[in-house]
Amino acid sequence: MQLPQAPSFKLTGKRALVVGASSGIGLACAVALAEAGGHVTIAARRLEQLSQLKAQMQAKGWQVSVLQLDVANIEQTQEQLLSVEPFDILVNSAGLAKHTASLETKVADFDDVMAVNLRGAYFLTQSVAKRLISAGKGGSLINISSQMAKVGGIERAVYCASKHAVEGFTKAMAIEWGMHKIRVNTVCPTFILTELTQSTFDDPAKKAWIEDKIKLDRVGEVQDIMGAVLYLASDASALVTGTAMMVDGGWTAE
Repeated sequence: MQLPQAPSFKLTGKRALVVGASSGIGLACAVALAEAGGHVTIAARRLEQLSQLKAQMQAKGWQVSVLQLDVANIEQTQEQLLSVEPFDILVNSAGLAKHTASLETKVADFDDVMAVNLRGAYFLTQSVAKRLISAGKGGSLINISSQMAKVGGIERAVYCASKHAVEGFTKAMAIEWGMHKIRVNTVCPTFILTELTQSTFDDPAKKAWIEDKIKLDRVGEVQDIMGAVLYLASDASALVTGTAMMVDGGWTAE
């Protein structure tokens, strides 16, 4: 009897682009992919933070490059990605939230959120895929979505709309690009404790709401996302495309 061989989680020889890598979930994803052997290009708007992160990662012996990039500037993003070698892996963690009651949503806030979470994510994913297809290569494209892509939330109508839309284009792109061996998936985290979410956790009422919804009885940490992203980036998920990996502690199980 010949025993099956488990697929590898190693990313040796793979080029990865992590957008929104200057902090929080994006930073953690960059670390996970680099530690697994990938050559990681960390991208965001904040060049100073990227440079500091690069130095820390290189001190670990990891392969790291820096790319200053704003996904809301679609034309510039397209030009930048056309000028570099194709990336085998994309992790898009760039995101924006402007939470208000839906009756109080301002057009400018709606447009700002959609420019990053939807338009930016869509055309970033498209740009990476175009380079892969032109090079005749497959790849794994991952957008960091949210549990709010599956449910609704108070004061989160715009954010929910943007993330529901990400799930929609993910499925369509996965269908279209499967013939090119390009996989497209999302990771849907619950509330993750970061600098950006600290104010939410500092509100006793909101903290109680979050803790009541998470069945595992604890809030999320960036480490919880690292394993999910590594799985989707690696050959361990070779038959996974067009789907969402829920990392929500059971929030959406109801």
